[in-house]
Amino acid sequence: MKIDETIFKAYDIRGTYSEQIDKDFAYNLGRAYAEFMRKEVGHDKLNLAVSRDMRLSSPELAEAVIEGISAQGVKVIDLGMLSTPSLYYAVDTYHYAGGIQVSASHNPANYNGFKLVREKAIPISKDTGITKLKEMMKSHEFVSADKPGTIERADELAVLGDHIYSSLDLVEIDQLKPFRVVIDAANAMGGPLFSYLFKELPCELIELNFELDGTFPAHEADPLKDENNKQLQDKVLEEKADLGIALDGDSDRIFFVDDKGKTVEPAIIRGILSKIFLKDNKGAKICYDIRPGKITEDMIVENGGEPVVTKVGHSLIKEKAREVGAIFAGESSGHFFLKVGDAIYERPMIMALKIMIELSKSGQKFSEYIKPLQKYFHSGEINFDVDDKTAVFDRLKEKYGDNLKYDFDGLSFEFDDFWFNVRASNTENKVRLNLEARTQEVMEEKRDEVMTVIKAL
Repeated sequence: MKIDETIFKAYDIRGTYSEQIDKDFAYNLGRAYAEFMRKEVGHDKLNLAVSRDMRLSSPELAEAVIEGISAQGVKVIDLGMLSTPSLYYAVDTYHYAGGIQVSASHNPANYNGFKLVREKAIPISKDTGITKLKEMMKSHEFVSADKPGTIERADELAVLGDHIYSSLDLVEIDQLKPFRVVIDAANAMGGPLFSYLFKELPCELIELNFELDGTFPAHEADPLKDENNKQLQDKVLEEKADLGIALDGDSDRIFFVDDKGKTVEPAIIRGILSKIFLKDNKGAKICYDIRPGKITEDMIVENGGEPVVTKVGHSLIKEKAREVGAIFAGESSGHFFLKVGDAIYERPMIMALKIMIELSKSGQKFSEYIKPLQKYFHSGEINFDVDDKTAVFDRLKEKYGDNLKYDFDGLSFEFDDFWFNVRASNTENKVRLNLEARTQEVMEEKRDEVMTVIKAL
């Protein structure tokens, strides 16, 4: 099978619909996934789940994946239209051998893709299976079974309800104040999830873009780009709400806006959540990605935890968290993972509830609570097109080598008043700079200095 190999990413499979991904690709991915999982599990009696988001191309692609899995004689559970965390919950709770979410997450409407997991929602990344699936699809390493596997249609509302009530069981709802909360679901999968959740809460939900629409008419479903949060920020101020919540396309990332209409840095949210989860787990390990966000490390240490730095990427962070036994992990892009039982994966509902309960207990407004935590100044992620990525890293080591702290996932350097990471793109001639400092002035000065080294001006 001829395929565009660039769509096989480090953490998932993603590309443009019809040009790079179509129903034939999805069908053959389903076949390869079924054979891959059969070999891994070691027997034929396995159940694999498939769910999808609301993109216009997702029904066709999900149906093709399901047919491909069935063609290999493997039973498929069709979970219908769900958020990615709901798929993870179903795979973990109902003891499926694995699952596929058909979604392109935060990408524009003309994209689609696939997130793949094993049992307990353990991610399949480039190094743990995606490359193998690519090779299987290229060489057509499978033959149809004599008898197709059965296809069972699940009740997606029942799965959604189970997911919501399991989240409520893990928080102290009686301590939650009757907040006014604006949520922007970006016309995507967070709408049903949080709509049903808030029916169980003593809070007023003000909905923004809750209608499912795979064309994303309001804005891109990517709250990491703060311009996509403008509507939410304005609505929080207009409604005099206590906070706002922004969700991405498949609802595995969550961002928060304070009562003053300002987006709260994910590193601060990650630090607050670390503090919360360490209250009952003193000495526990907490993972976070290598991009600067020092407030997280500060709060982990202050609250008796052990910080563990990981590579960037939701799959890689989850893999590291499982390896070291972390109770909680967070990525700078808004992925937050909680260990419940033997599984660790994104649980945005629990994160929202925990933050609101923490604010309820504090008696402070959100902006007041986070003010002491806004201690550092961040450059944001800056991307550079370069001719030679290796030469860039050589120049950085020559200039800053005495202060090299980490040499995985790019290079990380640490000084007393600033620190930064430069990473290379896996697929393009690009490098990405993230720099943080103790003052705005130092951040701007050192950002410009490092940019000059990268560009060799």
